[in-house]
Amino acid sequence: MAVTPVGVPEAGHESPDRGTVDVWTASLEPPASLDVHLHLSPDERERAARFVFPRDRNHFAAGRAFLRLLLGQYLGIEPGALRFSYGPNGKPALADGRSDLRFNLAHSGALSVCALARGSDLGVDLERLRPIRDAEGVARSAFSPREVARFESLPEPVRLRAFYEAWTRKEAFLKALGHGLARPLDSFDVTFGPGESPRLLRTLGDPSEADRFSLHALEPEAGYLGAVAITGHDWHVRQVTWHWSERHRAGRGKMERS
Repeated sequence: MAVTPVGVPEAGHESPDRGTVDVWTASLEPPASLDVHLHLSPDERERAARFVFPRDRNHFAAGRAFLRLLLGQYLGIEPGALRFSYGPNGKPALADGRSDLRFNLAHSGALSVCALARGSDLGVDLERLRPIRDAEGVARSAFSPREVARFESLPEPVRLRAFYEAWTRKEAFLKALGHGLARPLDSFDVTFGPGESPRLLRTLGDPSEADRFSLHALEPEAGYLGAVAITGHDWHVRQVTWHWSERHRAGRGKMERS
């Protein structure tokens, strides 16, 4: 997927436009001079404090601050004024219902991505490429029979990347549905591997899902792969990088072009 340059949305314009998915990538390790905890709600600070390891605590706080600053800029409101509701499996949404802006967040390693669109359910997943001790065994336990056959047919040099392509596309689809891992990963098929564009092939239970959802591949940084799943087709996906700056010390902050 080609990366399209994106201008800076003005506060309150509720970009992205219909038909466009904006995918923002942020480092979870902002400058030490920025206290990202200032942007969190009291319950988010409590959640952050429960992490045992400082690195995990700081990554959680940075991810939530990134989400609040980003949504605040799109909606033209203070980040601290945002209120969230959560689905049965923990998927967040804007609580007041006054905007049709939908979003989903994922993180891996020291990187976070947030996908935003108007009026359509979506899910995003991100994984840092790293060796898997028994990728074949994991694939056989989590993938569908069709996907296992596809995976085992691939030459060894491309298997690791193909595994993460499949995994992120499947996770993104489940997150778009709001199911998380409550729905088995082997209950649907996705494309992956060299020469295969992202696509949902087949689902059990509701065959119409394969026609209703589209999949889009992401590669926000070297060493990371991701995917977006969204209802509908003909979406234009734009990737943009979030830059932490002194403007994020307090208040609304501003998005900068990558």
